[in-house]
Amino acid sequence: MKRFMAMLNRNKNKDPPPTKLLDLAEKLCQDLQSSSSSLEKLVEAVMGCKHKMSFLTNIHIVRACVFVHIRNGQHDTACRLLEDCKAEEKEELVQLWHEVHYQRVMERHQTDSLTPLQKFRCRKRNPPPISLCPEGLKTRNYPEEVRQHLHRFAAEVTANPDKKQREGLARQMNLQPTQVYNWFANYRRRQKS
Repeated sequence: MKRFMAMLNRNKNKDPPPTKLLDLAEKLCQDLQSSSSSLEKLVEAVMGCKHKMSFLTNIHIVRACVFVHIRNGQHDTACRLLEDCKAEEKEELVQLWHEVHYQRVMERHQTDSLTPLQKFRCRKRNPPPISLCPEGLKTRNYPEEVRQHLHRFAAEVTANPDKKQREGLARQMNLQPTQVYNWFANYRRRQKS
């Protein structure tokens, strides 16, 4: 840690900071995960330096900063950090985004864990920003033309296709046979109600 602080002070005017400094910060973030006070000092140093955006290109440093902010109850700061960081691991950043919001809900309800339904609702209420998922949120719905084709098949042929028909539809629609099976099961259930 002392070596990192000395190196940070020596290179405070270099733009961008040397790779050795970034590598050392990454290694320290990994090594200090169990030592919260040391990790907090490291995060404070990183967030206080003028090259913090260079540090926030590394997922290990971003993760450490987010966890320290969560531990200190600074959920909004953690969210802003995630929105502004330039790390490439978008899926992990989205996961961290959700973790921040899970922690906020757990603190509000004074509980140690959330049920899957509570997590689902939390994710729906707090979708990640465009900066974390530029291609948009993944949807579980099938494309419109796939749904139209399945609806047409259900109306014109049968709402209860046999195995051969399901496999044929799966090949045509580029789906798995179980997906087709489940779609028709859900379709029949919706028709009943």
